[in-house]
Formats: sequence, C-alpha cells, structure tokens
Amino acid sequence: MSVLAALARRERIDERMDDPALDPAEHRRALAGLARLNRVSDSAGVLWPALRELARGGAPVRVLDVATGSGDVPRALAAKAARAGLTTLSFAGCDVSPTAVEAASRSAPGLTFFVHDVVRDPLPPGYDAVTCSLFLHHLSEADAETVLRRMADAAGRLVLVNDLDRSRFSYLAVWAACHLLTRSPVVRFDGPASVRSAFTAEEAVALAERAGLAGAAARRRFPCRFLLKWERR
Repeated sequence: MSVLAALARRERIDERMDDPALDPAEHRRALAGLARLNRVSDSAGVLWPALRELARGGAPVRVLDVATGSGDVPRALAAKAARAGLTTLSFAGCDVSPTAVEAASRSAPGLTFFVHDVVRDPLPPGYDAVTCSLFLHHLSEADAETVLRRMADAAGRLVLVNDLDRSRFSYLAVWAACHLLTRSPVVRFDGPASVRSAFTAEEAVALAERAGLAGAAARRRFPCRFLLKWERR
C-alpha cells in the first residue's frame, strides 16, 4: 500500500527530533528549520485571533505554550501583542528538551521558558490560556488525552491546539515545504512522518471529548492545519 493510500488511518511514527540521543547541534539545526516552517505556515497567526479576543477585556492574560521548541511561536505572538498595544498579554513556554529551552531562552530573552515533561507531570497552574503547536501528533492517543486534560487543568479560560490535519494534500505540501525551506535531515524526515502520525480535526475533537474538554471544537486552517479550541464555561 502506498503512503498516500495509507493516510486514511493514523500511523504513529517516532520522530528523530524526539530522540534524546540526538546530537545537540543537529537538534538546534532542526529547531531552526521547524521555526522557519512555522513562520511560513503562520502558526502564530492561527492562534492569535483567539488570544487577542481574550485580552480585549483589559485584564492580564498569561499564556503558556507547551512543547514550545525554540520558542518561535510565543515570540511571534508577543510581537503581535506589542504591535496591537495589548500590553496585558504575557507569554511563557515549556519543553521537555533542555536544548530547546536553551535555544528559546537565547532567542527570546524577554520571555520565560522552562523544562517540563507534560506527559509525565501536571502543568503549573496560574495561566489563563494554554497553547501548543505541532505537538499532539507526536503522542499516542492515551498520552494525547493526558496532555489535553493537563492543558485544560492549567488553563483558567482557554485551550488552543494548532496541529497538522492528516490528509493526502497535507502530506504532499509538508514534504515539499520541508525540502524547499530547510536542509535539516531531521526535519526532512520528521515533516512527512508528522503528517502520517497526525490526527484529523474530527479525531482531535473526539480525543478532547474523552479527555473531558466538553464542547471543544476544531476548525481546519489553510494550508494543512486545524485549530482545536476549548473554553472554560
């Protein structure tokens, strides 16, 4: 069976960036390539409208980005908040990888980043919104439910999950983008593998419901993403 035909069902594939034995220099190179892909696909723009709406009340809004990688998404969101004059928005990020947290802290010294394994441990409380981008597909269904539950437990008001939407178009588009925008062999392997590991928007909603996020909804976002949104009532 061809890869494209197999995309009808999820096939979780271990990604090279998740390997704790990955050389730190190669890891940093992969993080830079992933940040470039996030910039081109406007990951921050997928999350921004909901966060902007949350901040319009004028009260402080603390945002935690889970599995933040190089911190490029919260960095871009902070820049959007500054341009919009929304000074009440503040951003932090966490990641299981010390290499990633070091890179994030170096590239965005005004933001807070810390090492944390959300699969193993609950997130710290006190955040109004908890986000993640391109992380859910790394996980088994059981771990994905755990992460969604922990994001909701830590979020006073809002959970946002921006991830790949599995489809043939997504696979071809991500394969092309990974080969055009980066020379990192890690990203070139992990990008297409990510699509094969990804959930569809409908599958993500079902995961959220099982995790206790009643009323969660997902909308597809061009070119290859969905945004899962859950609000505390």
